[in-house]
Amino acid sequence: MREIVLDTETTGFEPSDGHRIVEIGAVELLNHMPTGRTYHQYINPERPMPTEAFEVHGLGDEFLRDKPVFAAVGRDFLDFVGEARLVIHNAAFDMKFLNFELGRANLPRLPLDRALDTLALARQKFPGSPATLDALCRRFGVDNSAREKHGALLDSEILAEVYLELLGGRQPDFGLATVAGLRPGSPEAEWRPRPRPHPLPPRITEEEAAAHAAFVAKLGDGAIWLKRA
Repeated sequence: MREIVLDTETTGFEPSDGHRIVEIGAVELLNHMPTGRTYHQYINPERPMPTEAFEVHGLGDEFLRDKPVFAAVGRDFLDFVGEARLVIHNAAFDMKFLNFELGRANLPRLPLDRALDTLALARQKFPGSPATLDALCRRFGVDNSAREKHGALLDSEILAEVYLELLGGRQPDFGLATVAGLRPGSPEAEWRPRPRPHPLPPRITEEEAAAHAAFVAKLGDGAIWLKRA
């Protein structure tokens, strides 16, 4: 099963108010294990950066000026995502912006039911407890010390760790199918240890067995080899 853990940074809260995406970061999981493949792109929003947003992620007008616009990178983003399930914290926010940008670029939009919301998952698992990404990092002992400001790729990498903890740990089924690179359904992925169909033949010779029996006979009825469990 392929999943993409994803995060975006924006200029504000509502695309209908003229706000745009300025960064996308994504991490690939295969059978709940990171593969090492990532997607990261800064984007020119074609508008000034509000002070409030700059204080959150630190991406300013000068830095973003020479970055590509979304229409130039949207197809590459869709190619990376493919048909994978999307894992997003507060998915409604990111999906709203992604589909606005995709529609603006005349590219296919992402169905909302492809997104798994880790915010909702955390609230269901820990009702009444804080469910921000930082709070979940504290709960699960995930190191987020590098998160001085929001960053899409760093946040998606942290969220991938949190998501796996929400599922019960890095190997929830303890099967070899969780190892990156194994094709689900392949003999390697489905292998489990089973009893041998036929016992292995003895490795001692007949002469060795006879010598051992003669030795045990000399020890009397109390020899441990004569006892049965």
